[in-house]
Amino acid sequence: MFGRRKVELKSDAQLALMSRAGVVTSRALDAAVAAAVPGATTADVDQAFRDVLAANNAESNFLGYYGYPATVCVSVNYRVVHGIPGDQVLLDGDIVSIDGGAIVDGWHGDSARTVLVGEHHDPADVELSKVTRAAMWRGIAAMATGTHVGDIGQAVEDYVHGLVGQRLGILEDYVGHGIGTAMHMAPDVPNYAVRNRGPRLVPGMALAIEPMLVRGGIETKILDDDWTVVTVDGANASQWEHSVCLHSKGLWVLTAEDGGASELEPLGVHPVPIAAS
Repeated sequence: MFGRRKVELKSDAQLALMSRAGVVTSRALDAAVAAAVPGATTADVDQAFRDVLAANNAESNFLGYYGYPATVCVSVNYRVVHGIPGDQVLLDGDIVSIDGGAIVDGWHGDSARTVLVGEHHDPADVELSKVTRAAMWRGIAAMATGTHVGDIGQAVEDYVHGLVGQRLGILEDYVGHGIGTAMHMAPDVPNYAVRNRGPRLVPGMALAIEPMLVRGGIETKILDDDWTVVTVDGANASQWEHSVCLHSKGLWVLTAEDGGASELEPLGVHPVPIAAS
């Protein structure tokens, strides 16, 4: 899982620059989420994200990536990840994962959110998104308090499997990753417990933590477009993601404008702003 690829470590000054890409990513996702309403197309969601990038002189790190044709992935219902935006119309009750990123001055941001479209939602989908989001924050907290990358996945699994009455599956085919001067870098960041705990968590490390949970089995397949990943059993899915760093003074969530304080402080973790000098 972890291999021997070299992990890119950044200085505080570099992480401060990287945080600009994180903020643009967050604001572009704000716009994309707002665009995900009944009657809108998935292409409309993509355009909303694209407009914010343009307004901030930022580039998309998704567009053109191995030929990917859009600025975000919009994955509806049983589509887990990498859904290509197009003419699909969003319906009241859909559960939609929106995943996108920005490049600013060569530094990358990457983040994802799940949206419940409209007003009439399956309670099981509401719970799915809620648990996935909470599991992500447990994983982020473990990055602050743990010693190895594997502690993140352990925290995600412990939270999800510890919920009484829940039968949600944690996807294993797709994991988080390092991020910095490229979108996908070493190390892999599993969302489940692994025997090899992987690299040590050290200052200068930046990781994209992105659990994907499903209401059914964890088996997936890729559609004929060579991108869209769906659950084999047709069960709905949720993805939440943040880019997070460790710097010389502590932890900071790069793709949350408050550094993650509102979610992490109740978990006993206090994010520290990055000092550029």
